Amino acid sequence: MNRLFTLPLATLLAGIVPANPALAADDAPGGCAAKRQALEQRIEVARSAGNSAQQAGLEKALAEVTAHCSDAGLQRDREAKVAKYRAEVSQREADLSEAKAKGDPEKIARRQAKLAEARAELRATEQDLQR
Repeated sequence: MNRLFTLPLATLLAGIVPANPALAADDAPGGCAAKRQALEQRIEVARSAGNSAQQAGLEKALAEVTAHCSDAGLQRDREAKVAKYRAEVSQREADLSEAKAKGDPEKIARRQAKLAEARAELRATEQDLQR
């Protein structure tokens, strides 16, 4: 009975995780060691579920992370992401100013919502940078 329950659960959990584990771990704080640890855990889940295809893919991803991941590279990627979101916030602020100049209340509301969303993304990305 337990085996019947754990196999579908493991399959379900494996389906929730993005297809490219290296990209999925990119947003996780902690650097390359955390990426390797997350991949090793997922390999164990795939192994225990008997999913050899997923296990092989995860092992390939682990080899790539081991060969090419550097904490300095991850830091550069996070800094680039922050710069991208700062530029987006600036653009959204300009869009809002333009909408205010035209005086269209619906457009102003839409632009305010977009700006709030961009600012939230920037805050989250800046927090990731601090980790």
